[in-house]
Amino acid sequence: MTVNQLVEIIFVASAILLIVLVLLHSPKGDGLGGLSGQAELFTSTKSAEKNLNRITWGLGLIFISSTIVLSAGWV
Repeated sequence: MTVNQLVEIIFVASAILLIVLVLLHSPKGDGLGGLSGQAELFTSTKSAEKNLNRITWGLGLIFISSTIVLSAGWV
């Protein structure tokens, strides 16, 4: 297994996991409730949501960095 293959596996795995994690997020869109201020009535973030956000950001950074490495041909 070469380094290029390893980066490609990390790229694909992070892409799939990123899709799953984004779909797991609860919707935060205000919609029409944002016009009257009702959306700010229930703004409590749980620790599970914070951890989900951190993991999503981390996977996003891994995905972007592996995309740059693969597209630049550094491996």
